[in-house]
Amino acid sequence: MNLLNDYLRKRFGQKVYKIALNGGFTCPNRDGTIGTGGCIFCSEGGSGEFAQPAGTGITAQIEQGKELLSKKIKDGKYIAYFQAYTGTYADTDRLRSLYMEAINHPDIVVLSVATRPDCLPDDVLDLLEECNHIKPVWVELGLQTIHPETAEYIRRGYPLSVYDEALRKLKSRHIEVITHLILGLPGESSSDMLSSVKYVCDAGTDGIKLQLLHILKNTDLEKEYQSGSIRVLTEDEYIRLLKECLEIIPENVVIHRLTGDGDKRILVAPMWSADKKHVWNRIHREVFHKNVKSL
Repeated sequence: MNLLNDYLRKRFGQKVYKIALNGGFTCPNRDGTIGTGGCIFCSEGGSGEFAQPAGTGITAQIEQGKELLSKKIKDGKYIAYFQAYTGTYADTDRLRSLYMEAINHPDIVVLSVATRPDCLPDDVLDLLEECNHIKPVWVELGLQTIHPETAEYIRRGYPLSVYDEALRKLKSRHIEVITHLILGLPGESSSDMLSSVKYVCDAGTDGIKLQLLHILKNTDLEKEYQSGSIRVLTEDEYIRLLKECLEIIPENVVIHRLTGDGDKRILVAPMWSADKKHVWNRIHREVFHKNVKSL
């Protein structure tokens, strides 16, 4: 089992923290290019609730992030993570300015960009490759599921073949890829979710993020949840599913996330996930089979 914290310690010789940045992007699934409502689960903040405020310079955002982490780490190293909305959805001049400011900060050791597989034109790939010659670049692809029926339901807006092509192009440029999957999407069985995990691992992803489905306020998914037409996973169901997922993830794939955090200010369900300490204790005890006190 190749967990991110252990991987970072081996690679950089110390614990590395992530600073979530906001580049002021939007998304083709919001601006009318593909759609206007966004993915059915996506929050008004474009999944960037924990990122620094948009409109602030990148260096200032990094310094603010360091200040927030100052009780945990002194003189540390960080990942610059463009988290909110679609982190490659802009012209290359703007992207170059944002990426270069982040990657050239002396305390940044990795540039990580969250994006859609259909937002990686050749000029953006060229820029990412250029950045990758300065410091490691990770591209995080929001796939969520391999199943076409679910993809249509969540309004993802592209077929699986687009993910396959994006992965191939990124890997050919030696850029590390992290794939996001959501566990608990309506209509999917445990077997469906496990097949998504197996697919991306077999396809060659370097890392994987497993995200528990959260129902967030002011999303279309919330409307369906409140109407009683969908349900969310129980804590026991999620722990069992997580065990099964980890059994099929090979050692060469870095596990970047096991649950994900829903912003408590907008979290509707599952409320058990809001007690992060309790959930992590269960994962350590029942999935990793470790004594929590020894961690």
